[in-house]
Amino acid sequence: MTLIPTDLSASRILDAVRDSNREIAASSHVIDLSVGIVVCIPCFRRPDHLRLTLDSLVGQRTSRSFAVVMVENDAAGRASAPVAAEYLAAGKLQGLCLVEKRQGNCQAINAAFETAQAVFPAATRFLMIDDDEIASPDWLELMIRTAEATGADVVGGPVLPVFDDDSQPWLARHPAFCPTYEYTGAVPLIYGCGNCLITRAAFERLGSPAFDLRFNFLGGGDCDFFYRGRNAGMTFHWTAEAVITETVPQNRTSLGWIAKRSLRIGVINYRVRSKAARSAGARARLFAMTLGRLPLSLMRSARLMTSSKGVVAMHPILVAVGSALAAFGYDPTPYEASKIVP
Repeated sequence: MTLIPTDLSASRILDAVRDSNREIAASSHVIDLSVGIVVCIPCFRRPDHLRLTLDSLVGQRTSRSFAVVMVENDAAGRASAPVAAEYLAAGKLQGLCLVEKRQGNCQAINAAFETAQAVFPAATRFLMIDDDEIASPDWLELMIRTAEATGADVVGGPVLPVFDDDSQPWLARHPAFCPTYEYTGAVPLIYGCGNCLITRAAFERLGSPAFDLRFNFLGGGDCDFFYRGRNAGMTFHWTAEAVITETVPQNRTSLGWIAKRSLRIGVINYRVRSKAARSAGARARLFAMTLGRLPLSLMRSARLMTSSKGVVAMHPILVAVGSALAAFGYDPTPYEASKIVP
């Protein structure tokens, strides 16, 4: 174990950051440079919920030492930074909080993972949790055990919704909210980084920046990262018991928001696939397949209407429409700060 006071390691931390668009906002009094595990937390205008997120990390049932890297992505308001500083100064968690001045989903996540790798050279496993999520008490231990037992490059786990408005519990079965898998085991791919573990070797294999900035305001940089990882031969494992819950505010349960989310999923799917289609022929085939999915989605939605709520049944159509719109240039930017409702 290499414990050093952060005043002595300030120059080391600054050297590790080495980016004029990033600055250290807070750090714990002591940092253990030998930790092998770092939890990354992108933060944006949710200071009250960040407390719940950090409390869930403080309460992890594990004997393993880990550090945290929090990224404040609201350079003007910085509401999350004082909360991060409070937990670090009190010694509840070790690590640091930095400000990423360039706003956007991918900018924040890249800042977190890049800083974690640079500041903690012995770390080989990097987890992520969002600032609107709460980790179950055994989350970290289960994720690490899975990585150790399977040797997987990426481990994923479920993010279960907890709705502020509990009058529509059936929404938990909507594809926008329900986990991709219900079982523990090897899986072909995971699609989101809200509950994930990524090895250092995986980052090194795909290069930098890990999350493509073309997805910065659209979202889906995580989907693109994992898609590229699969094509590079990475292995994926799912741990159904490593549960994280996501607090879903009422404004994200409206029919309009859910419809836009389904459309955006379609856009992301097209953007990820079009990026991988390198030849003119491959792009032409993708375009034809995208349009061909429209009538197929109508049939799928019609089948779902017999057993699901209308908003759930409409999901395949909206995803197909989103992909088709993307093929003609549609490019929504929901992660721009001006479009984010706290």
